[in-house]
Amino acid sequence: MRRRQFIAIIGGATVAWPLAASSQSSGQTPRVGVLLGLAEKDQETKSRVRAFQLGLRDLGWIEGRNVVIDYRYAAGDPGQIDRYVKELIALAPNVIVGNSTPVLAALKKATSSIPIVFSVVNDPVGQGFISSLAHPGANITGFTFVDPEIIGKWISLLNDVIPNLHRALLMFNPDTGPYYESYLHTFKATRQPVEVDAAPVRTLGEIEATITELGRDPGSALMAAGDPFIVVQRAAIIKSAEQHRVAIISPYRQFVVEGGLISYGPDTSDIFRRSSSYVDRILKGESAANLPAQSPTKYELVVNLKTAKSFGLSVRESFIELADEVIE
Repeated sequence: MRRRQFIAIIGGATVAWPLAASSQSSGQTPRVGVLLGLAEKDQETKSRVRAFQLGLRDLGWIEGRNVVIDYRYAAGDPGQIDRYVKELIALAPNVIVGNSTPVLAALKKATSSIPIVFSVVNDPVGQGFISSLAHPGANITGFTFVDPEIIGKWISLLNDVIPNLHRALLMFNPDTGPYYESYLHTFKATRQPVEVDAAPVRTLGEIEATITELGRDPGSALMAAGDPFIVVQRAAIIKSAEQHRVAIISPYRQFVVEGGLISYGPDTSDIFRRSSSYVDRILKGESAANLPAQSPTKYELVVNLKTAKSFGLSVRESFIELADEVIE
């Protein structure tokens, strides 16, 4: 059940249409490229695209009427990313929306002239994509995802549900989520009652081995990082965790919907909807270099009581009351 519902009123969007149309001074319909890191049929992808489209509609941009949008879906495949980056640049869009670190890295390498709005990308300053959040510079700006503090929040939430929690592993792919090493280093610089270590994985075999090892250690848990590889492989991760009775926490709601224990992180749909505002401003003539990169403003806590019960875990009523969504 949803704890909080927000109703978007889009009926007044028509008021903005003349403003959007007036931006087309050249007489040519503006073109937007969108490259997402996940698969097209992934529910997470669908919710992001829907939110982005609604955001544009609210600002007067109607696909097929006064804007052309070219979507590509990389499904976590580096080869697909390179291919789609070339395809989108060849279409000469007015702006490109890039989702995930591998996608943004490929776009940055491929063009320094086409404006890029990144969406759901971690540590863009540390990774060298922009100069700073306040003054991104060059042709790139956008909307970030999680920061190093998220690890401490995950541990706190796991402590609330798992008695005698003493160990947690942070699972990520070093190729698609290299920033998690520095996140973990920042977290471990403070004294913590729970042992937290990295679990780098690049294959399904390494995922299975990591979860199997955790399953032999009662009082342990898995933190499934929000990098594209982990999200693409979540079905295998959740299945193995269920088999070995390993509790999972992730930044993505979809993990919990499909059987994980807890999710806590920024609302990715909200981030994509906010990203549409920068697309709008760039299409109307503003420079990406002058648009400050923004951090998430909306976070969600979701818990799966069915999973908790199957693991023999008791979730306090006070925890349930804090949740935005409870799956029973």
